[in-house]
Amino acid sequence: MAGPSQSHNTPSCFTDTHGVITTTMNDLPGYRIKTVLGTVYGLTVRTRNWGADLGAVVRSTVGGEIRPFTNLMYNSRNEAVERIVGECMGRGGNAIIAMRFDVASFGACSQICAYGTACQVEKIEG
Repeated sequence: MAGPSQSHNTPSCFTDTHGVITTTMNDLPGYRIKTVLGTVYGLTVRTRNWGADLGAVVRSTVGGEIRPFTNLMYNSRNEAVERIVGECMGRGGNAIIAMRFDVASFGACSQICAYGTACQVEKIEG
């Protein structure tokens, strides 16, 4: 399912997390952590399209955003988040706290890794 802005080919950080709460915070206000399930990560390795690279080089000479690379990074991060959510769900978790991204390049490839702590949380009543 695509987010609203994706239908217009605009980059978006929308990813269906299937009810898994994801946060970069170290805690989750309004929730109590019942069980820490451990570190989870999702990664993807992508290569760029050489045709898009040539167009990007031309665009970079005049400045401005290089849209094909922006789209590549959005898509790659969204894919990494989908994978980390799958790892969390596979361990029985319903939340990921302290989520971060790590990016590394080697040659024409980029590795994007989302990582965090999978947990089981419950809403605090009252």
